[in-house]
Amino acid sequence: MLQQVIILLLFISALAYLGRMVYRMFRAKSCATGCGKCSAVDFNKIEKDLNARFAVEKDRA
Repeated sequence: MLQQVIILLLFISALAYLGRMVYRMFRAKSCATGCGKCSAVDFNKIEKDLNARFAVEKDRA
């Protein structure tokens, strides 16, 4: 019984660690350098880039 409790605690702590990593990866950060090495995802910038790319491809067709 004690072994199962220990394994359950290790499993829960591993899930918490992974969840924290995913949360921190997608959390918006305010980086003053703008070098792009931060792991924050800027969905507005991605959407702008995709719209600009599709507009260029649409003009070519």
